[in-house]
Amino acid sequence: MSSNPTDAFVGTRPVSAPHAFDVAALAAWMTQHVAGFVGPLTVEMFKGGQSNPTYKLVTPGRTYVMRAKPGPVAKLLPSAHAIEREFAVMKGLAGTAVPVAHMHALCEDEAVIGRAFYIMEFVEGRVLWDQGLPGMTPAERGAHYDEMNRVIAALHTVDFKAQGLEHYGKSGNYFERQIGRWSKQYLASVTQPIPEMDRLIEWLPAHMPASARTELTSIVHGDFRLDNLIFHPREPRVLAVLDWELSTLGHPLADFSYHCMSWHIDASQFRGIGGLDLAALGIPREQDYIRRYCERTGFATPEQLAPDWNFYLAYNMFRIAAILQGIAKRVEAGTASSEQARANGARARPMAELAWRFTQKS
Repeated sequence: MSSNPTDAFVGTRPVSAPHAFDVAALAAWMTQHVAGFVGPLTVEMFKGGQSNPTYKLVTPGRTYVMRAKPGPVAKLLPSAHAIEREFAVMKGLAGTAVPVAHMHALCEDEAVIGRAFYIMEFVEGRVLWDQGLPGMTPAERGAHYDEMNRVIAALHTVDFKAQGLEHYGKSGNYFERQIGRWSKQYLASVTQPIPEMDRLIEWLPAHMPASARTELTSIVHGDFRLDNLIFHPREPRVLAVLDWELSTLGHPLADFSYHCMSWHIDASQFRGIGGLDLAALGIPREQDYIRRYCERTGFATPEQLAPDWNFYLAYNMFRIAAILQGIAKRVEAGTASSEQARANGARARPMAELAWRFTQKS
């Protein structure tokens, strides 16, 4: 989504050959299934590394967004690229306090353009990539962070059963299942031994705090961060939450603590705010941000969470290290050759080392 609402094609590029499809076939399908659609239709691709290609569909009267599975030549894992789940969760959240784009239509018939896809509204607004929010006043930064806090608290307190999302994932034992899943993923993708990962695989299940064992269940986003939000062009108001591909039913504190890792990641390394002068910038301290979330959700008090917080951070860093190790394995196998993939894969070891340091504080 464009960070500059006045320029229709900031952040897009022509459709590359592996992601090309029959545009006329799509236009014919949209004429039948998308209310108010009138061609002619032109197509561009959004830049970025999403695993599901995202297209900008432009007509003389309206602009749409299409998310699709990768092209027919891609080898897909059975549970990966489940765009019908993305469609279901955003459709289910419509009308709640969680801002989502309007879903127009889902097509699971791969005969139409060679892959499943869905069409949603194009939301005009700002995507803020730098978490230090340069160019804003301290008051504006504080307002944007408070709005981000409001949205994740709203997500975690949605009555998902009332929204028809009770079958969107499993309830209970979330941390147990996730630690098991990412341990297996890591062990299947080892390129060089990382001793800290072996220690984490043993330590995490043995040190799960009581707050992580509660049967607390909510919709979790899985990758909730500043640059997955579209803000209003001028106001500190979120218009849509993006990138739901990791969402499921799970433990809200896993999702929220992942979101809070920004406070612990150095701004010079990856999109974090660690090391910045937060008071001067007007960005809340992590403790104050946690307190606001607790007030909004009622799940716990900051004092109750404090003894367990290092476990949550270590768990999330372990999860990320396992994901990064998977990228390193694909680089080694020659299926992910970009410089970005190589750099990401190399971050598995430092992330695991950081996770282990948090277990020592626990």
